[in-house]
Amino acid sequence: MRRIMYVENKCGGLDGDGRIGWVELSRSGRTYHYRGRHLAKTGSGYKYNCVDEETRAAYWVSGPRKDGADKLYGGVVHIDEDARVEYWTRIRERPDLVELTGYRAGASTRTAGTTRRNDERVRGRARSRPRPSA
Repeated sequence: MRRIMYVENKCGGLDGDGRIGWVELSRSGRTYHYRGRHLAKTGSGYKYNCVDEETRAAYWVSGPRKDGADKLYGGVVHIDEDARVEYWTRIRERPDLVELTGYRAGASTRTAGTTRRNDERVRGRARSRPRPSA
């Protein structure tokens, strides 16, 4: 089965190069084939869900998000030329942007929400501490 997916190379750290393109799934569904790479699903991983069978490099592979927040920490996402029209019309439902070959993704709500919540907890704790008496 062939479908448009988001693929991010994680070998340079948590924030890697993100791409939207056509990915071929194996019959078993355990391997993705993208641009000559065979990306095998892992049972677990920290911020990655696949590894390149040849190089053992870590990748994140997922379905593209309609809101474009595919990158966990935000940044530029490139769109493969052969997937560009399909991505902008069917996935994003923005045929007016079909000429774009990339976009700047906002941070995923998964990390943005967690960060805000943690900031509020830290501020709340700091306010609730009793002041030292003079």
